[in-house]
Amino acid sequence: MGSTSGHSNSGLGRRDLIKRSAALGLVTIPTMGFLSACASGDGGAGGSKVEKGKVTKTNPLGVNETAALEVVIFDGGFGQQYAIDAEKKYNAAFPKAPKVKHKATQKIQSELQPRFNGGTPPDLIDNSGAEQMDMGVLVGKKQLADLTPLLDAPSVDDPNKKVRDTLRPGIVEMGQFDGAPVWILYYAYTVYGVWYSQTALDRLDAQYPETWDEMLALCEKAKKQGIAGWTYAGKHPYYLPFSLYPFIAKIGGREVLDSIDNLEPNAWKHPAVKAAFEAYYELYKKGYILKGTPGLDHIQSQTAWTKGKALFIPNGSWVENEAASTMPKDFNLAVAAPSGLDASDKMPFGTIWASGGEPFIVPAKAKNVEGGMEQLRIMLSEESSKNFTTQVKSLTAFNGGTDGIELTPGLKSGVAALEKAGENVVNPRLQDWYVKLQKEQIGVAGLGEMMAGRLTPAEAISKIQGFADKAAQDSSVKKYKHQ
Repeated sequence: MGSTSGHSNSGLGRRDLIKRSAALGLVTIPTMGFLSACASGDGGAGGSKVEKGKVTKTNPLGVNETAALEVVIFDGGFGQQYAIDAEKKYNAAFPKAPKVKHKATQKIQSELQPRFNGGTPPDLIDNSGAEQMDMGVLVGKKQLADLTPLLDAPSVDDPNKKVRDTLRPGIVEMGQFDGAPVWILYYAYTVYGVWYSQTALDRLDAQYPETWDEMLALCEKAKKQGIAGWTYAGKHPYYLPFSLYPFIAKIGGREVLDSIDNLEPNAWKHPAVKAAFEAYYELYKKGYILKGTPGLDHIQSQTAWTKGKALFIPNGSWVENEAASTMPKDFNLAVAAPSGLDASDKMPFGTIWASGGEPFIVPAKAKNVEGGMEQLRIMLSEESSKNFTTQVKSLTAFNGGTDGIELTPGLKSGVAALEKAGENVVNPRLQDWYVKLQKEQIGVAGLGEMMAGRLTPAEAISKIQGFADKAAQDSSVKKYKHQ
C-alpha cells in the first residue's frame, strides 16, 4: 500500500509519538432493571401454545399446518422485504395457515417488553437496533427457545444435510451463551471495519493507510482540502468499536478482547487499549473529526460521509444498503481493516471484525415455536439467502448464496477483506453478552465522551473499567466467558 507519510516503522513507535502529542439524541437504551423486567420470570409454556403438528419429510419440525405465525422485524439498514419474501414461502408451504402476521419496527424493546411481561411474545423476532433487547438477560431468564431442533433439522436445499452444516463458521457458536443450547440465530454475516470511498481516496492520490502514521498524514492531506478524516454516529457512539475493537486486537492480540469480554479485572487498562484510545483521541485533538459529529445520528453521519465531507466511517456491511439513497454512483464503496499502530503490533494488517449480525430469536413462550423455527429454516435456504444478498448487499449465515450474483462494490470489498484476514478475524462478544454495558456505558458514557473531547483517554479508560467492574460484581447479571 502506498504511504502518504514520511514516517516509517523504524525509530520511535506510534505509542511514543502519541504520548508526546497527546484515540449512535441517542434513543435511550433501557436500563438493566428495565430489561430484566422485560425478561421477568422463568420461561416455559405459555397458556395458549398451539398443538404441535405431525413430523414428516416436508415438515421436519412438526409445524401445526393451520396455526398462525407472527413475525416482528427490525426496520433498519436491511429493511423488511427479504423477510416478507420468506414469509410468502412459509404461507405456500402451509396454505391452511392464515397469512403470516408481519410487523416491522425500530422500537423492538418498547413494543415487545409488555408482551414478554404478559407471556404473549411473537413467534419470531429480529432483535436488533438501538432498542435491542439484552440477549444475555433473556437467556439468563430462560425466555428464549433452544434452536437446536432447527439446527438439527434437514436443510431446505439438501435433506441429507442438517441446517447447522450449511452455516458459516462461528454462527452456531455465537448463538451459544453457556453450554450446548443455541438461543440466537444471527442471520446476516457482517463485516465491520473502516468504510470509505475509493473514489475519494483516488482524488487525493492516496491508498488506504496501513499504519497510523499514514492514517494521520492522509487525514492532514484531506483537511487541507476541506475534507474531514473521520465521522461516526455521534448519537450512537457504540459504532466506534466496529473499528476500535479489532484495532485493539491488532495491537495487543485477540486475548485482550477476550479478557474484556470476560469482565476480567483491569482488562481495559491493558497497554493495547491505552494505545488505541490515545490514537483515536489524536484524531479529535488534530481536528480530523468532522465538525458536529457528536450531534449526528447514524443516518446523518453516513449522509455527510457519502456527500464527501469525511473520508472514513466505522460501520458494518449494512451501510451499503442503508446509505444507498445518498451514495453517488461513482462512490466505489470499500471496507478495510483498521490501520496498524506500529511494527510491534501482535496481529498483522488485515485483522478485522466479522461475525453474525441481525440476531433472530424464538421466544420460549411464543404460541408457535415450531413455526418460528420453520420460518428461519426457510430463510436459511440458498434461494432466500440469495434474495437477501441481492436486495440488501450483505452476506447471510448461509455458507454460500453468492453464485450467479453480481457483487456490489461494498460486498465485493467485504469478501476481499475476509479473504485478506484469513484466520485473523476477531469476534468481540460484549454487544451480545452485555448490551447495556456495551451501548450505554462503553459507547455513550465512555467513547462518546472521549471523542467529543469531554474525557481524556485515561479518564475514559478508568470510567469504562469502573462500568465493567460493576457489571462483574452485579449478581443479577448473568456472566458469560470465552471457552
